[in-house]
Amino acid sequence: MSDTLNELALHCRRLFLRNHTVDVRIGAHDFEKLGAQRLVFNVELFVPYSASTPTQDDLSEVVDYDFIREVIARHIAIGHVVLQETLCDDLMRELIAHPQVQAVRLSSCKPDVYPDCEAVGVEIFQIKPTP
Repeated sequence: MSDTLNELALHCRRLFLRNHTVDVRIGAHDFEKLGAQRLVFNVELFVPYSASTPTQDDLSEVVDYDFIREVIARHIAIGHVVLQETLCDDLMRELIAHPQVQAVRLSSCKPDVYPDCEAVGVEIFQIKPTP
């Protein structure tokens, strides 16, 4: 896998959204079903330079950061999700489907669940299969 990561690093621009904090109705426990809780997202999109190097300095030539935020907003608006794994998998499917995106690293964490740790969460990484 490190060879693949090296290839991505050499041939892709890495776009990121760090510590995007939103209130989400998520959780399997009864106390989590009473209302929304903070969820923190970190997303990295790997976009080949050939698909993300603007020649006209125009937003249409790159992947817009709003795309990431809109995908997250759309999925959390659907309603209560039991598992972070389910939410992350759903987000991943939509993010990796973007025609310019070659790979995605995505994590979510709940910072307020346990008093004895900073957060609990999930991280996934996917590379789009080459045709």
